[in-house]
Amino acid sequence: MAEAAYEPRLRTHYRDVVRPQLKEEFGYTNEMQVPKLDKIVLNIGVGEAVGDQKRARSAAEDLSLIAGQRAVVTKARTSIATFKLREGMAIGAKVTLRKAQMFEFLDRFVNIALPRVRDFRGLNPKSFDGRGNYATGIKEHIVFPEIDYDKVDQVMGMDVVVCTTAKSDDEARALLKAFNFPFRA
Repeated sequence: MAEAAYEPRLRTHYRDVVRPQLKEEFGYTNEMQVPKLDKIVLNIGVGEAVGDQKRARSAAEDLSLIAGQRAVVTKARTSIATFKLREGMAIGAKVTLRKAQMFEFLDRFVNIALPRVRDFRGLNPKSFDGRGNYATGIKEHIVFPEIDYDKVDQVMGMDVVVCTTAKSDDEARALLKAFNFPFRA
């Protein structure tokens, strides 16, 4: 007797609720026209890593805990003398989430992390890029429950970029609202 494969809660919500809702709202005739989430990219830039390379490794470890997937340390492409930055120096960390891990992260981001942000009044509804992708920043990465506050040596900010297959910002906004993204009015 085979057990049913695990499916994230938001993937089921997309299939059962969001897709029919968007299909009706925008008048799509084909299921493949309905916008869907493509990937989520998380990024932590550590400018202080120029003086201390351990900071970039620490950022990668924290990002790996948050994402549930190993983060990649990003390196400088060019040298900038005024910042004492050399080509190839570690200056941050990033991770790209797809499929089940993407839906799991989105669930934790919207329902756990964002409500824990201090003085949170909603996400900026104008942070779309014109092609259906949404980018936002968080000032403190410690809002995620995976991070142990006592072991953090420095609080870092992080960027969250949600990439969709939507053709316009209106379609992407409707998609993200269906996933309960708390946009400001």
